[in-house]
Amino acid sequence: MKISPSQVKKLREATLAPIIDCKAALQETKGNLEKAKELLRKKGLAHAKGLIGKRAGEGLIYSYIHARGRIGVLLEINSQTDFVARTDEFKDLARDIAMQIAAMNPTYIARGEVPEEVIKREEAIYRERAKGKPEEVVDKIVKGKMERFFREICLLEQPFIRDEKITVKEYIDSIMAKFKENIVVRRFVRYRLGEEL
Repeated sequence: MKISPSQVKKLREATLAPIIDCKAALQETKGNLEKAKELLRKKGLAHAKGLIGKRAGEGLIYSYIHARGRIGVLLEINSQTDFVARTDEFKDLARDIAMQIAAMNPTYIARGEVPEEVIKREEAIYRERAKGKPEEVVDKIVKGKMERFFREICLLEQPFIRDEKITVKEYIDSIMAKFKENIVVRRFVRYRLGEEL
């Protein structure tokens, strides 16, 4: 099937995948844009998983000021090489993540960072609220509420502000697949005017 340059361009804009991968995905899905997007995400996520754990010692410190100087974010985001860290696309990624932090105010980067006492306290609150229901129902309610809790407070689990169909982690994974490098959000601080740290 012949794939037009405009189809490739549209898919590239939607996914940020390399042009050659966009063309191959469109050919494989017989020009179906939605199926091609899904195929690229699956391939990208599979490739990104293989990069996790590789040392990411380069990168940049990115600052972002929002709401006319009322909110500020300082972010460290790392890549494996300085070459990737200097690209405009990596800077765009840093900006997107900083905007996410400014808008959604996560407390932690990932679920593994949430202290055990915080988890236990939240579970106890949800368990108390569900009191009186059968135990198996209570367990399901608590599990569901905890998943929502992690989506709110963990940066990587939040819906991405530019495309709420994917999480921040899935967005980062797609960039990792493109660069073929591990990318890690190392740390961040969010400031709000007049707020205590």
